[in-house]
Amino acid sequence: MDDLGVAVVIEDDADVRNLLEGVLTQAGFEVHTAVDGRAGVEVVRSKQANVVTLDIGLPDIDGFEVLRRIRNFSNAYVVMLTGRTEEPDLLSALNTGADDYIAKPFRPRELRARVAAMMRRPRHEITGEAPARLGQSPVPDTHGESGVLRHNGLLLNHRTRTVEVKGEPLGLTRSEFDLLHVLLKGGGAVCTRADLVRAVRGDFYERDTYISEADERAVEVHVGNLRRKLKEDQLSPRWLQTVRGVGYRLAPRRPDDA
Repeated sequence: MDDLGVAVVIEDDADVRNLLEGVLTQAGFEVHTAVDGRAGVEVVRSKQANVVTLDIGLPDIDGFEVLRRIRNFSNAYVVMLTGRTEEPDLLSALNTGADDYIAKPFRPRELRARVAAMMRRPRHEITGEAPARLGQSPVPDTHGESGVLRHNGLLLNHRTRTVEVKGEPLGLTRSEFDLLHVLLKGGGAVCTRADLVRAVRGDFYERDTYISEADERAVEVHVGNLRRKLKEDQLSPRWLQTVRGVGYRLAPRRPDDA
């Protein structure tokens, strides 16, 4: 298999560490390991990792602090691994910059599938900055070949992976961008939580792939972060509308908005 780059495994449990090393080596990565957080940060830095698997419960500093330190210098894909799936842990992991979150015990095939899905996505955070401002030239309306989608003052350019709200850049993570893109493309159709999990995971996730409660909670976290960044009015949402018990949809178009 082709060399996919460097993977770093930060895990204090020897059995889990060896399993992860084997899975990622078979997937085509050059794999390095660390048994605690501080050492893991330095390995990620020195080896210029493309992918990191990170245990939350490490012996020196916890995985959240390790992730914060990694994000100061690296945009590597980071998968958090933990035996805890409570919402506060999901929030902390995703808000700190994790790309994915897998509960232990995990299936090696699932880990490999998620890493493969992540690798299909651009390896940079969505900062809202583009080589040229989107508003500097005429842009076609929704569903044009340019990759631009507009709705109620929001403009998303899929090719440059940038988002603007009334001309102002909006900083989004990879997952937030992908969720927003799917909802905009839906044009008002309801997207279930499972649909949005697949949007985050990538095309590798087929319709019959098992979607866990932790997966769906992670989507809720992403949507909550999107709403916060968009400064949505919960009583009268401009972009993201909840469909109780099902998922989310794009809010109706407002005639007074561009």
